[in-house]
Amino acid sequence: MTVDAVVFDVGNVLIEWQPERAYDRLIGPEKRQQMFAELDLHDMNNDVDLGAPLKDRVYAFAEDNPAWRDEIRLWHDNWFDLAGPAIDHSWRLLRALRAKDIPVFVLSNFGDDIWDRASEVFDVLKEFDRYYVSGKLGHVKPFNRIYEIVEEDSAIEPDRLLFVDDREDNIAMARARGWQTHLFDGPHGWADRLVSEGLLTQQEAK
Repeated sequence: MTVDAVVFDVGNVLIEWQPERAYDRLIGPEKRQQMFAELDLHDMNNDVDLGAPLKDRVYAFAEDNPAWRDEIRLWHDNWFDLAGPAIDHSWRLLRALRAKDIPVFVLSNFGDDIWDRASEVFDVLKEFDRYYVSGKLGHVKPFNRIYEIVEEDSAIEPDRLLFVDDREDNIAMARARGWQTHLFDGPHGWADRLVSEGLLTQQEAK
């Protein structure tokens, strides 16, 4: 089936996003486990993905939970410990697609204000043809509207979009809309998929 554009998620596809792992380093595994058992930090971050300023949301959550105030603030103050390192092979694949003039889009749950800062650290975030960032749009995956926005803005038929994401719920919604999909479990499998679609050669996908 023809692919007119390849749509990339960011977290755990292009850049590792493992807050628990980062907190294990920052405050130790035992303390991290206790904090994450008591607090839903990922739910806090959902508000950031919907457009809330990162610092404001994190610091407000810290004030609401003073027993963990300093540790919660690390979500903002040490954000680049939570995000990274880059998944280098995935970057190479994106750039190989661009080198062949295959349009590449980003569709990511990502905070508005942190996106620009992250783009200065992770250069690949500047290299997309179209940007669908939840914090800028006010809609998040896996809800239907953000996928509709991609279709409407790009004017590409759903079955000509190939979407890669590491979360099954995000993939399931895209698939339900008729998109071609790939559940990311590592760059080698993603490389094989791009080769099987005829988008890259084996050499280009290394």
